[in-house]
Amino acid sequence: MEYLYAPWRTEYHGSKRDGCVFCDISTNPENDAKNRVLYRDDRCFIVMNLYPYMPGHFMIVPHLHTDALEALEPAVWLHISRLAQNGVRLLKEYFGAKGVNIGMNLGIAGGAGIAEHIHLHLVPRWIGDTNFITALGDTRVFGHDFDAIYQKLLSKASEYFND
Repeated sequence: MEYLYAPWRTEYHGSKRDGCVFCDISTNPENDAKNRVLYRDDRCFIVMNLYPYMPGHFMIVPHLHTDALEALEPAVWLHISRLAQNGVRLLKEYFGAKGVNIGMNLGIAGGAGIAEHIHLHLVPRWIGDTNFITALGDTRVFGHDFDAIYQKLLSKASEYFND
């Protein structure tokens, strides 16, 4: 995959954290705005993906630090599933997505970028959202402001996730 150089986006990429990024977000709710957290409760939090596949891509993350889905309490997995249903509704009804990809990459061999802490991706999709540069040049170009998308989703998150 090739990338287009955009130095004005340097702040967006930030710096690599020591330790587990998700545990850091989990234990520091005072940094929710900085970390782009959309929602949190006692079992999970929902955070925007800083390296999205599509604008509006977010993740549902359990507070429990584990790399094993099978280690989750069934009640936590059911809660994640309920949050995913509500997240799909948010992306379709409010964000205008025509479809949504949902998935988990478990382990390095499974393609996980952060393999030490499981998380569920919700990626909004639109008809024709793969353009020529992605298909032919193996490059992604986003013309959307990340912070504006975060603020838009955050403005409705409590309506969709507090049920």
